[in-house]
Amino acid sequence: MPRKLSTIAPDWWDYTTIDEEIIRDAAALSERDLEQLSRPGFDVRMYDTLEDFYLAEALEYIDSWKRSTPDNPIGICGPIGPTEQLPLVARLVNELELDLSNAHFWGMDEWLGDDGKEVPVTHPLSFERADRELLFNRIEDKLKIPESNLHFPAAEVSHYRASWEGVRCAVMQGGQGDIKHWAFNDPPRREGAHADAPPTPEEYRRLGTRVVELHPITLAQNARTSGGGNITMVPQQAITVGPAETWQAEKVSIWQAGTHDNPFGQRLTALMISKGIADAAVPMSLLADHPGVQFNYFRGGLGSCAIEMH
Repeated sequence: MPRKLSTIAPDWWDYTTIDEEIIRDAAALSERDLEQLSRPGFDVRMYDTLEDFYLAEALEYIDSWKRSTPDNPIGICGPIGPTEQLPLVARLVNELELDLSNAHFWGMDEWLGDDGKEVPVTHPLSFERADRELLFNRIEDKLKIPESNLHFPAAEVSHYRASWEGVRCAVMQGGQGDIKHWAFNDPPRREGAHADAPPTPEEYRRLGTRVVELHPITLAQNARTSGGGNITMVPQQAITVGPAETWQAEKVSIWQAGTHDNPFGQRLTALMISKGIADAAVPMSLLADHPGVQFNYFRGGLGSCAIEMH
């Protein structure tokens, strides 16, 4: 029997199609309940201030890069959302005089333009542009990562995918979107072989870096967070790092300050990962099977799922 239709976008899969008992349980979680969801392979951490939150996120870059050597190159895969940690990383690199000549960095995703290519760095929403302006251009020349060690997704994905071979990814950082994705690993359309059920977790996890069509909720979110609400300027497709690369990362670290996903979403994915409930309609839940996942929360951004009329 096919699962219920989405209440958001009936032609797509998303979290509104999962068992209602899971949704009720997630909405009922208190802050204390969230902290107790930690288990082997899944660590929940709380931060009392945004300063501590973003500094801890920045320090993941430093910890990863300082261990990189010519014989053991190490990198980090980083998000554009959140971005507040990026200037802090540059400041720390400069103050510590950290030589990044052996370090690597992978961007998580990039928009696809109307010409079928990744948008140029001159595009106002370019993720590579944000990484360079907020982080790499601020690092002193004598300390910079070599250009050959900066890996940004492109429409022709083969070079990006090959860059993961022979280099350890110590950490893949990310945020969580309203549609419960990391990077742009959105739930798929409800069509073809997936008309009655979303892809199995095993099928979804085999996906590598690829061009994806974005869920309507993702388009609306990026307009809200980056474009002042102007959804007409948001491309409908993107290139995203895939689960195949994600499972090469030794640790997946998700940072939730309360500015991207809402109180319910922040609870739902933690519950599903903690309980081992993997469902491709909630892509973040597939991390239930990754051996090293850490969810980081700003306490002040957790909010409440209680009904309040505004």
